[in-house]
Amino acid sequence: MKTSSKTFISLVIALMIGCTINAQFFKKLAKKAEKAAERTVERRVERETSEKTDQALDSILEPGSGGKQTPNVGNQGGNQGGSAPNNTNNSPSSNTTAGAGVSSGEKSITIYSKFDYVPGDKLLFFDDFGHDFIGDFPSQWNTNGSGEVVTVGNSPQRWMELMPGHNIYYIPNIPSLPEDYTIEFDMLTHGMDNNTSSTAGIEVLLTDDENFQAGLHYAKVWIPVGQYAAFGIDAKNHIHGKGSIINSEVQSDIRKAVLNQPHISIAVNNSRFRLWVNEEKYVDIPQMVPEGKLTTLKFKTNALKDGKEKIFISNLKVAEGGVDLRRKLLSEGKVSTNGILFDVGSANIQPQSMGIIRQISQVLQQEPSMKLKIVGHTDADGSDESNLKLSKDRAESVKNALVSVYGVSTDRLISEGKGESEPVGDNNTPDGKAQNRRVEFIKQ
Repeated sequence: MKTSSKTFISLVIALMIGCTINAQFFKKLAKKAEKAAERTVERRVERETSEKTDQALDSILEPGSGGKQTPNVGNQGGNQGGSAPNNTNNSPSSNTTAGAGVSSGEKSITIYSKFDYVPGDKLLFFDDFGHDFIGDFPSQWNTNGSGEVVTVGNSPQRWMELMPGHNIYYIPNIPSLPEDYTIEFDMLTHGMDNNTSSTAGIEVLLTDDENFQAGLHYAKVWIPVGQYAAFGIDAKNHIHGKGSIINSEVQSDIRKAVLNQPHISIAVNNSRFRLWVNEEKYVDIPQMVPEGKLTTLKFKTNALKDGKEKIFISNLKVAEGGVDLRRKLLSEGKVSTNGILFDVGSANIQPQSMGIIRQISQVLQQEPSMKLKIVGHTDADGSDESNLKLSKDRAESVKNALVSVYGVSTDRLISEGKGESEPVGDNNTPDGKAQNRRVEFIKQ
């Protein structure tokens, strides 16, 4: 009996020891499992972080550029530019450029319904940098400093970065400026905040000097980009022997606009100078431009913090004309324009094109018996079938804008598309393609 008791006690002790060992084993096992789970989570996070980092890097590297990185400005809000590799856009370059496209929803079209800017109808110069290598200075420009073609974010849209510096000018290779012409470009900013200098901005200069000076005769505007106050747009001219006749600051608040890729439009008609930022006209000075003196367009930046604040431009278009299309339509019975632009891949009208449509509506209001045919044309990029459909859709969109925005009776309008079948320029060049992408208004 004593032996049995000892055996029982030994068995109990063994079980207790076994339970303790098992408990310790399971505790260690649980800790190992917990650590294993933590490592798994860590590895997954690292993997996903690595993938997202790769995606982010891919989105800001131009394929084939050797790793040329451009700043990611997408978190500033607004449209940061874009394009597509097919025949979809009616910007003055190739059909690959989105330009400053804005959705043609009813609200935005209505906002632009009083926009009275009319672009010139004879193209003198256009550059979207589509034929330049990333990292190079653009081939159709000159400078006394530095600059380079870049892409931004995951968009193939190309921009020229204007480098900060003292009296550095950027000069597009444009023939001598005529008496009547228009200038348009898209502007993109990066790094602008409440610490940006009140003198930071971009200057647009019209001058008689073909090199890298302000010139003896000039007219210029300075567009501010600072954010801590509503800085005005400066307008100034200079006439040799007389000095500055115009030297003023036009009250404006374009702080939000300059962070959201504004479209800048300028019209020069003899001595009259006008400037729009998006749909708003800020400068309209009748006697600003020294007539018959100015030959050259230049750009420069002011007071940017090197490495932090950046200004880019793209889709620079300079065109002769910009005069009253109404008289031409009435006298000749026909007018053709490449100033009506559309969103990428669609027939949505970019609202800044409404100045032309507004003038056409005024002719129809003045001549109540007049009927019009609206004809769309494209360049030769893409298939014949897709271009034909696109041209028809875009002509119909112009017709619908005349009806819905300006109240023109639909029975006075017909629309037609001719695709790429009637080119007026060389489809092998950007300028030729720009001429071919047009809309015609023909009196019936």
